[in-house]
Amino acid sequence: MAGIFENEFGSITISSSVISAIAGSVATKCYGVVGMAFKNTKDGIVNLLKAGNISKGIQVSFDEADALNIDLHIIVQYGVNISAICQSIMNNVKYQVTTITGLEVENVNVYVESVRVAND
Repeated sequence: MAGIFENEFGSITISSSVISAIAGSVATKCYGVVGMAFKNTKDGIVNLLKAGNISKGIQVSFDEADALNIDLHIIVQYGVNISAICQSIMNNVKYQVTTITGLEVENVNVYVESVRVAND
């Protein structure tokens, strides 16, 4: 799926992979986020994604009314307020995606897949 703008000069198509890259970049910069997560459906193990593959932890979809929905799967740092982190991610991702692409973001859903404990 992709976001499409049309005007009298033509059309602009924004790929869902571009939206995923924007959302992933914003989410990983939020305090307390270790990184994006990918859950292997075969064995159920959650993996931390490297910077080049963060879009695997993000699903972008459009509903019937062309509203954008983003699902983020993250790993958080132990000892932080998960509710506050998730709220911050939702607000930041919605604002940045709307500002950069011009697309209306209806929902940003955050799924905390794991908690990372620091090895001291």
